[in-house]
Amino acid sequence: MAERGSASRARGERAATGVQGLDAVLNGGFPRDWIYLVQGAPGTGKTTLGLQFLLEGVREGEKVLYVTLSHTERELREIARSHGWSLDDVPVFEVSAGEAATRLPADQTVFHTDQVELGETIDSILEAVRGAQPERLVFDPVEQIRLLTATALRYRRQLLVLKQALTDIPCTSLFLTGPSTEGETELESMVHGIVALQRWSPSYGSVRRQLEVVKGRGMVYRGGYHSFRIRTGGLEVHPRLDTTSGVDDVGRATLACGVEQLDALVGGGLEEGTACLILGPTGTGKTTIATLYAYAAAERGDATAIFLFDERPETFFKRAEGLGMDLRPFIESGLVRLQQVSTGEISPGEFADRVRRAVEVDGAKVVVIDSLTGYLNAMPHELLLVTQMHELLTYLSQRGVLTLLVMAQGGPMGSEEIIPLDISYLVDNVLLLRHFETQGTLRRAISVIKKRLGSHESTIRELRLTSSGVHVGEPLTAFRNVLSGNPSLGAGRPSRRSGAPRSDAAPGSGQAERDRGDGER
Repeated sequence: MAERGSASRARGERAATGVQGLDAVLNGGFPRDWIYLVQGAPGTGKTTLGLQFLLEGVREGEKVLYVTLSHTERELREIARSHGWSLDDVPVFEVSAGEAATRLPADQTVFHTDQVELGETIDSILEAVRGAQPERLVFDPVEQIRLLTATALRYRRQLLVLKQALTDIPCTSLFLTGPSTEGETELESMVHGIVALQRWSPSYGSVRRQLEVVKGRGMVYRGGYHSFRIRTGGLEVHPRLDTTSGVDDVGRATLACGVEQLDALVGGGLEEGTACLILGPTGTGKTTIATLYAYAAAERGDATAIFLFDERPETFFKRAEGLGMDLRPFIESGLVRLQQVSTGEISPGEFADRVRRAVEVDGAKVVVIDSLTGYLNAMPHELLLVTQMHELLTYLSQRGVLTLLVMAQGGPMGSEEIIPLDISYLVDNVLLLRHFETQGTLRRAISVIKKRLGSHESTIRELRLTSSGVHVGEPLTAFRNVLSGNPSLGAGRPSRRSGAPRSDAAPGSGQAERDRGDGER
C-alpha cells in the first residue's frame, strides 16, 4: 500500500464511494481527509452507503473502520450478507447501549452508554480510531452522541474534539444521521459536505428514492435531485443528465428511412440530433413508422436503442416481421438493444439514466421511445415531467442522436383528438397520422406538420401497411378534410396515383378492391 497521509496525495484527490452513479454526482468521489454527513430517515440506505464506502476502501488497499452506536456487529454482517458482501476486512467498533453485555472477539469493545459518562464514551471511540489509524471511517449514527449530552454547547464541544482527532490522522469520514431537524445545525455547520437521502411511496408502484448533495465545501458536484435504488449489491444512483457539457456542434447528417415517398414527404429524411414526435390515434401505424427508421439505421450499421412501455417484445418483433422488418438478427448482434420498461417500477431519473447508458455505453445513434403515452401513464404522480423530457431531448440532441417519440391520441374518429400532454413545442419534427374513411373502407393518412431543419412537403399522403412492407402513396389531391376522418371529394376526379378509390368505382366492385391493396393491415 502506498504511504498514507495527506502529504502523499495529490491536492484534490478524491475517495471513490463504490456506489454506481454517486461518483459521477460527486465529480469522482469525496475529497479526501474531510468529514461528510449522510442524512436520511430509516430505510433510505444510509448504512448500505456507509458499507459500500468502506468496502471500496478495502478494494483500494486502505485501512477502514466502522464505528456503530446503534447496529450490532451481527446486524451489520447480515446487511452485508444480503448484498453478497463480506465484512472480514472491515473492523467494527461497537458502542452498545443495553443492560446485558455479550462477550465479543478480542478486537471488539462494548460500552454501556447508559452507565458511562459522555467523556468516557468519546475517549473510547477516539482511542479506537487512533489505534486503527483508518483512512476511511463510518460513524453510525452520530446523533446518538446528541442523546448523551445535556446541552447544545457540550454536544458541539464533543463534535469538535472528534473532528480534530479525525483531521489529525487524517481520515475521510462519513457521519450517518437522521433527517435534518430545524434548530440542530451544529453538525451540519461542522462538516465539509452533506448528502441527503429521501424515500417516499407513490400511490401505486415501487418505493421512490432520491438524493441531493446539499453542501460541498470547496467541491464541484452535480446539483439537484438524483434518483437511486437499493438493489442486491448496494445503492445504484441515476445522476441527472448533464446538458452543460454536451457537444452541440455535431454533424447534422440526414437519415433516410428507405421508403422513397416517406423520405420525400419529410424533405429527404430526419436529421441527426433532432427529435421527431409521431402522433396519431391507435392503429394508424405510429410504432411501424418508428420501427422503420430503427430498422434502416441498423441496416446502415448504426446502433439503436428501443424502449417499449406498451407492448411485449415478442409482439413488437412479430409485427415488424409481418411488415418485412426482421430485427432479431440485429438484436442478436447487439446492434439493436430493446428494453421493456415496467410501468410503476421506474422513476423518470432512472429512465433518463437508461437512455444515457444506451448512448454513452452502447453508442446508440437512434433512440425510440414507444410510447410517450405509456411513459406518462407509468408516472402520473411525478412532477415536472415536461421539464425532465426537455432535459432528455436536449441531452440527446447535443450528442447527435435521432430521437423518435411515439404518442397516442384518444377520441373517436373525426372528433377533436385528445393529447395527454402537449410536448410538440419541444420536438423538431412532428408526423401526424390519421384514419380516414371513404366508400366503406378505413384507410390511413400521413403528413408532416412541423420540421425545424429544412423544408418538407405540405401534402397529405396515404399510408399502407402490407406484408410486403410500408408503402406511402402519392398526395391525396382528390380529397378534402382527410385529417378530419371524414373526407369529401374535391373539385376534380381523384388521381389514380393518389392511392384513393376512383370516384366511378362503386363499393364492392373489382376496381375498388384492387385499389384497396392486397394484404393491407
